[in-house]
Amino acid sequence: MTAATHSSLFPQVPESADAVLDGLDPEQREVATALHGPVCVLAGAGTGKTRAITHRIAYGVRAGILPPAGVLAVTFTNRAAGEMRGRLRQLGAGGVQARTFHSAALRQLQYFWPKAVGGEMPRLLDRKIQLVAEAAARCRIRLDRNELRDVTSEIEWAKVTQTVPGDYPAAVAKSSRDAPRDPAEISQVYGTYEQLKRDRSAMDFEDVLLLTVGILQDRQDIADLVRRQYQHFVVDEYQDVSPLQQRLLELWLGGRESLCVVGDASQTIYSFTGATPDHLLNFRTRHPGATVVKLVRDYRSTPQVVHLANGLLGQARGRAAEHRLELVSQRDPGPEPAYTEYTDEPSEAEGTARRIRDLIAAGVPAGEIAVLYRVNAQSEVYEQALADAGVPYQLRGAERFFERQEVREAGVALRGAARAGSNDSLLDDAGDLPSQVRAVLSTKGWTTEPPAGSGAVRDRWESLAALVRLAEDFARARPSATLGDLVAEIDERAAAQHAPTVQGVTLASLHSAKGLEWDAVFLVGLTEGMMPITYAKTDEQIEEERRLLYVGVTRARLHLSLSWALSRSPGGRASRRPSRFLNGLRPGSAAAGTRGTGGGGGVERGAGRRKRRGPVLCRVCGKTLTDAGEMKLMRCEDCPSDMDEALYERLREWRSERAKELGQPAYCVFTDKTLMAIAEAVPDTEGELAGISGVGGRKLERFGADVLAICAGEEPEAGDEED
Repeated sequence: MTAATHSSLFPQVPESADAVLDGLDPEQREVATALHGPVCVLAGAGTGKTRAITHRIAYGVRAGILPPAGVLAVTFTNRAAGEMRGRLRQLGAGGVQARTFHSAALRQLQYFWPKAVGGEMPRLLDRKIQLVAEAAARCRIRLDRNELRDVTSEIEWAKVTQTVPGDYPAAVAKSSRDAPRDPAEISQVYGTYEQLKRDRSAMDFEDVLLLTVGILQDRQDIADLVRRQYQHFVVDEYQDVSPLQQRLLELWLGGRESLCVVGDASQTIYSFTGATPDHLLNFRTRHPGATVVKLVRDYRSTPQVVHLANGLLGQARGRAAEHRLELVSQRDPGPEPAYTEYTDEPSEAEGTARRIRDLIAAGVPAGEIAVLYRVNAQSEVYEQALADAGVPYQLRGAERFFERQEVREAGVALRGAARAGSNDSLLDDAGDLPSQVRAVLSTKGWTTEPPAGSGAVRDRWESLAALVRLAEDFARARPSATLGDLVAEIDERAAAQHAPTVQGVTLASLHSAKGLEWDAVFLVGLTEGMMPITYAKTDEQIEEERRLLYVGVTRARLHLSLSWALSRSPGGRASRRPSRFLNGLRPGSAAAGTRGTGGGGGVERGAGRRKRRGPVLCRVCGKTLTDAGEMKLMRCEDCPSDMDEALYERLREWRSERAKELGQPAYCVFTDKTLMAIAEAVPDTEGELAGISGVGGRKLERFGADVLAICAGEEPEAGDEED
C-alpha cells in the first residue's frame, strides 16, 4: 500500500453496478464490461491492470452476471492475491475467491483427497532444500551451499515443466539450459529426492499442482464438481504461467471459454522458474474469438520515465519484443532520469545515500524511495551507506507483515483492550483512537522514538509503528470509529494480506520489485556482467535481462536514477563498462551497432567523486581489502584488533546521549564499525579523523570536536540543541 489520501485508503463501496465503472478510462471500461467469452488484456506497466480486472469482477458480480462464489481469480504471489481481495471487498464483491495457483490447488487437494485417494494426505514440506541435501549425500555427490540451492531450483524447474528425473538431461539439452552440475548427476539427485518423499509420505509445493492435475485428469466426477463450483476464471500475470499451471487451468476450465487473462510479455522475467509468455502470446490462436484489449495509458510514471522505458524496449529483439506495448504517460512532466558514473562501488553507494537524504529533506517520504539491484549480495554496501547517512531502510523479502510475531501479539492486545473497553486502565488517559492504540502498543515495545541501530529490535518497532500509522489514517477517515472497529479492519486486512507500509527506504532485488512502485527509484550497479548478468549467454537470456531492467525503470513514478561504478573497490582498475542496455539512451552514448561519440559525454560524474588512490590495505597483514566493513576498519575482520576498549565504550555512551538529544537512532550519529575504527586509530587531529571511513564532512563538522575531545581523554562540550 503506497501513500495515498484518506479517501483512497478507506473508500466507500460503490452504490450500484454502474457506479463500479465510474473513473475507468475507455479501455479499462471495455475490460470491465467484457464479461462473456475469452478475454485477453495486454496491459503495460502502470496502466491500471489490477484496477481493470477487479472492477470487471465487481461489475459482473454487482450486475448479477457473475455469481461471487463461482469466480476464481488467480495470481502468483500472496501479496498480489491479498491486494486483489482487498480491492474486491472495497468494491462490494467480497465473496470472490482470489488465490495463488498453489493455494487454490492445495484447498482442492485437501478437500478431495479422502474421496480420490483415501488415507492421510502427504505432509507438505516447508522447504525442500534439506531433503535435496540428503538425496545428494545418498548419491555420494558433494554440493556446497550455493550448488545445493541451484540443484534445488533445477528440480523445481523440472517439475513445473513436467519433466521426470530420467528425462531431465534430454530436457536440459533441448532447452539450452545451463545446468549447475552434470545433468546426469542432477537427474540422480532428483530421482533420489522423489523416492525420499514417497518413503516419508511428504510432498513439495510442485507436487500440490501435480497431484491436483492427476486427480482432475483421472476422476471425471471430481473434475465435474470443481467445474460446477467455478464457472469463471481470471488469471493475472499470465506471462508468468508455467506449463504445469497452464495444464491445471485447462482442467479447471474443462473446455469452457469463460476466461479472462491479463499480462505483458515485456515483463516476463521468471523463465528460469519455468514461466513462459507463450501462453499469453498464443492466446488468440487457441481462442480465435477472443476479445483483446490493450492498456497503454500509463498513470504511474512521468513522460520522462515512460520515454526511457519505451526506448529500452525499442532496442529489444525476439518474439516478446514484437508484441511490446508503447506506453503513453498520463502524468505531468517531471525531472529527466539521472545517469551517474562513479569510480568505485563504495562511492556509488555513498553518492546514492546522499541523494536519498536530499530527497527526504525535500519532502519525499523514505517509504516512497527504493534502491534496486540485480543480486541480493549487492545490498550490504547500500545498507552501510544509508546507515552512515542516517537514513532508515528495510530489506524486501522478509516475513509477511501480518505473520510477524509482534504483529500477531499486537492484534491480541488490541482485541483484548477493545473487549475490556473503559475497564482497561491503559485507556484511562487515551482520549482518541490513535492514543488508545499507542497506549496498548506501548506495552509491546512501541515508543515515540525508534530504537537505536538496526536488526530485530528495530524491525519490531517498525511493525508496531506501521500499526500506529494505520490507526491514525483510520481515525481521520472515520472520526467516530472505535477501537473495536479498528480491530475488525485489521482482521479483514490480515485475512486479505493487505498490509500497511513500514516506513524506510526499500532495498530490493529487481526480481522482488515486480508489482511494486515508488516515487523515487535508484537503479544501481548497471555494469556489463551485472546487467546483463555474466551468465546470460544466449540471445533469449540477454533479452530477459533487458526486460528485467525495464521492470526496474517502470517502478518509478517521478524520480529515476541510474548509476554504475568503474571498479569494485577504491583504487581498483577502472575496467568496468556501463550496461549495453543504456547505449543510445544515456546522454552521449551511441545506440547498439553504432560507433560511440566517446567518453560517455553528458553523463554526470559522481558527486563528491573520490580521488584515485591505491588499493586499501589491511594495516595488520597487508592484504588488499574489498569488503566495505573491513575497509572502514582498515584491517581484515580476522586480524587482531588493537582497539582501546575503554575509549570505544566512552564513544558508545556519548553516541547514545547525542542520539537522544537529536531524536534519532544511534547509527545516524556513527555506526558501530565507525566507532571501532575511531577507537583503533585514536585520531589527534581533524585530518586524521576525516580519514576514517564513515566520517564525512558533514559528520566531521557536527561531531568532530566531541570525538576528538573524547579521544584526548577530555569531556565533550554539551550538545547544541539546534542540531
